[in-house]
Amino acid sequence: IYTKAADAGADLVGKVEQGIPEDDPRNPAVIADNVGDNVGDIAGMGADLFGSFAEATCAALVVASTSPELKTSWSAMCYPLLISATGIIVCILTSFVATTFYVVRRIEDIEKSLKYQLIISTVLMTPVAFGVSYGFLPSEFHVTANVSYQYHAAICVLCGLWSGLLIGYITEYFTSHSYAPVRDVANSCNTGAATNIIYGLALGYKSVIIPVFALAITIYVNYTLCGMFGIALGALGMLSTLATGLTIDAYGPISDNAGGIAEMAGLGEETRKRTDALDAAGNTTAAIGKGFAIGSAALVSLALFGAFITRAQVLVLDIAKPLQFASLLVGAMLPYAFSALTMKSVGKAALEMVQEVRRQFREIPGLMERRAKPDYKKCVAISTTASLKEMILPGAMVILSPIITGVLFGEYAVGALLCGALVSGVQMAISSSNTGGAWDNAKKYIESGHFGGKHSAPHAAAVIGDTVGDPLKDTSGPSLNILIKLMAIVSLVFGGFFKAHGGVLFGPIGASA
Repeated sequence: IYTKAADAGADLVGKVEQGIPEDDPRNPAVIADNVGDNVGDIAGMGADLFGSFAEATCAALVVASTSPELKTSWSAMCYPLLISATGIIVCILTSFVATTFYVVRRIEDIEKSLKYQLIISTVLMTPVAFGVSYGFLPSEFHVTANVSYQYHAAICVLCGLWSGLLIGYITEYFTSHSYAPVRDVANSCNTGAATNIIYGLALGYKSVIIPVFALAITIYVNYTLCGMFGIALGALGMLSTLATGLTIDAYGPISDNAGGIAEMAGLGEETRKRTDALDAAGNTTAAIGKGFAIGSAALVSLALFGAFITRAQVLVLDIAKPLQFASLLVGAMLPYAFSALTMKSVGKAALEMVQEVRRQFREIPGLMERRAKPDYKKCVAISTTASLKEMILPGAMVILSPIITGVLFGEYAVGALLCGALVSGVQMAISSSNTGGAWDNAKKYIESGHFGGKHSAPHAAAVIGDTVGDPLKDTSGPSLNILIKLMAIVSLVFGGFFKAHGGVLFGPIGASA
């Protein structure tokens, strides 16, 4: 909310109405916009992925505690932590590729260097997963009624690891202007903003297909091999290369801010050209990071769901039962309600920001002529206040919905609620993030000189699409990861309470209702 309020104010008034560059120091919202890049894409995404890491580890430990062989072996209980620890070492070694072995000398090498790190870290982690599995797990163990082996656990980790890479590259295909989908969106700007919006939405919906199949196959294979423990290992596998993923994700806002500083300092066209090249590569890698975050959130929330049903002793969820089906429908609705609240919050904050930027352009004499400075602090204060105030209601909804459901209707209703939120939330998150990313890069494709370049009619249409997409890719999309994970972790924490004291309205018949 902080990021997009400032971004919308800077774009709509500065670029569209006043016709000045994106990071022009005359724009009152430019400092808030640059601060927002760090708030959203570094602090926000970092917190999201760190949360996934911690929650996947907790889920694996909770499920492992139900296995007679795993819970009595110290090395086996440390296995989830060792996957994470060895992943960090692999990522440190991978970082030398960009700094020592593959030095960037041309603009087209920037994106390759970043993507190679993701591939290399995944390849290096593959034998490491087998080594850790054979070194620290018992030769046979039971998490379900069937026996599992060391190589089963390794396969679970690898399914998550490689499906994460696949999701990252599919995300890149649908959001990079190097490929046909985004160029089609850019081409649609020739006929106005409406066709740009239509093409962008269609692209987002289409981009859901392959990631969902990748997640579905991973979930099926992992559950077959190791039950819910396998799901948690899949999440840890996807996050094992987190250090590299987070590095290339943070690269985007850093290079974006460098371009903004170059613009504000008047460093010249050549410097700006170089920072734009860095920023363009950063946009693609940021989209890959968002794909990783969404995919891992799906597996993490499913792993937490497994930990919840273990702790709350939910034996079977049956959607033919009316209470459970009703809870499933309500859960599927929650991501839409959450997105509505967050998007409207961005709209309200952006409206206030736009009015403030317009006021300063109107009332500060000599601002456009560079004879006066804008009041940057006022715009920063608007974003800060709005982001804190507007998150109260969505945050309360996420935390209270499983608690109220559990207290009133029991643990089975909570289980169905989590399933509904997970199924609809993951697909909505992928669609929202990729739609917004495609609109952003379609605008940058036009700004690079295609379809009339800057200040043309297609460019104006692309700016509108980008502004609409900003809250999708940077607010609603990523925050849905938090929705599905936080609901699951709250349910896990209160699982024992729901089992012992929940179901006030249905009592002991909650499981059969």
